[in-house]
Amino acid sequence: MSAALRVAGLSKSYGGKQAVDRLGFEVRRGEMYALLGPNGAGKTTTLRMISGLLAADAGEIRVFDVDARADPIAAKQLIAWLPDEPLLYDKLTAWEYLEFVAGLWGVDAKSAAAQAEDLLKLLGLWDNRNDRCESFSRGMKQKAVLAGALIHDPKLLMLDEPLTGLDAAASRLVKDLIRRKVSEGCAVILTTHILEVAERMADRIGIIKDGRLLVEGSLGELQSRAGSAGQSLEDVFLQLTATPEAAEKASA
Repeated sequence: MSAALRVAGLSKSYGGKQAVDRLGFEVRRGEMYALLGPNGAGKTTTLRMISGLLAADAGEIRVFDVDARADPIAAKQLIAWLPDEPLLYDKLTAWEYLEFVAGLWGVDAKSAAAQAEDLLKLLGLWDNRNDRCESFSRGMKQKAVLAGALIHDPKLLMLDEPLTGLDAAASRLVKDLIRRKVSEGCAVILTTHILEVAERMADRIGIIKDGRLLVEGSLGELQSRAGSAGQSLEDVFLQLTATPEAAEKASA
């Protein structure tokens, strides 16, 4: 599969502290890639730089071969970004919110209406389409924001803790929709602290610590690198991130 996203030498520092340190990885078309790491590892900073919300200090970001640093507008047309905190216009209804977002992306009204109906039905929000977003629960807001992220049919979907605040039923709906997008050829990169989700859903996994990539590959490949054949992703993750020595051995 060809690369949907290629990151090389990506770096970012805050006040002299290196948040992301010469990071490099690829996400392929039609692939789900889980970017995992301890708190403060640089995951969200990385996604914010890829999305163009944060300027990188150095490095290369290519989205479907578009140089995202040189041509950020062209790159953003291909990307959807779902942050860990859902941000909505509370006085708009769910339907109005999707109309508004579609308008920002330049989606024609007929296509936007059809896409909005499909997404709201898939996410279980159709009966709430005329309710104001201020009345929504955290889980409903999360689903509405996901619908907004998908309204322009992005080719690269970036999800930062997408299942936070969702009950079991809502979580299943979101996971099913993500799987559907992957099956349609969309590239998905997600961060999550729910390692069972990454274990079950991700095609490949990258583990970062202190802004650097420790190891990446399928679960089986990570188990092999950690010398932990048959163990869960949680066991492998904890082993690889426990000590500098373990991290150095895994990345060797």
